[in-house]
Amino acid sequence: MESIEIRKSHFYVLVSVVAVVSLAALFFFSGSNSQELGAISSGITLDERFEVLSNSRTSLCAGPEFINGKQDDESLQGACCSAMDFHRYSEQVEGLKKYASFDAIPPDPYDIPVPLANRLLDYQKTISLTIEQQEIYDGAVKLSHEGGPCCCKCWRWYAFEGLAKYLITEHGFNAWQIAEVWDLEDGCGGEAHAGEAHA
Repeated sequence: MESIEIRKSHFYVLVSVVAVVSLAALFFFSGSNSQELGAISSGITLDERFEVLSNSRTSLCAGPEFINGKQDDESLQGACCSAMDFHRYSEQVEGLKKYASFDAIPPDPYDIPVPLANRLLDYQKTISLTIEQQEIYDGAVKLSHEGGPCCCKCWRWYAFEGLAKYLITEHGFNAWQIAEVWDLEDGCGGEAHAGEAHA
């Protein structure tokens, strides 16, 4: 009888240890991914940003409805198609600095806050272009590397279509400027040089 009680005691101790270890592991891994939930601090180096973003998977090649399941304190991070390339990433971030005064233009194509993505998607739905403005938009499509706002009609396509409409109607952007912004905001990954619109 005493041996049975001892075995029970050992069993309860083992269960307790497993529970504690499981909780500790859950805490550790949820903490390690916490940076993916919100925009990365601006205080870290570009190399450190790249290290985080190149391993992030909170941005997918999915339609606009993908954003509906996201919280406002989250950020869409990482490449949606190919692996990020540091040289290209640094070119993109540097090139986007010239547009820093426009709060609708994300300063980092691989770290886009959910509220900004929703704002751009709203522009896509609500802004109408005149015939002349549509010609500017169509010209940007021909000039851009991807043949439009993105390589496929995912949430980025619609968001950056909205961004283009906003920049054309509110800030008088021309086709070359829109194409450059699209190329700099390309979040597909890969090694091609950024910001060089087609002639």
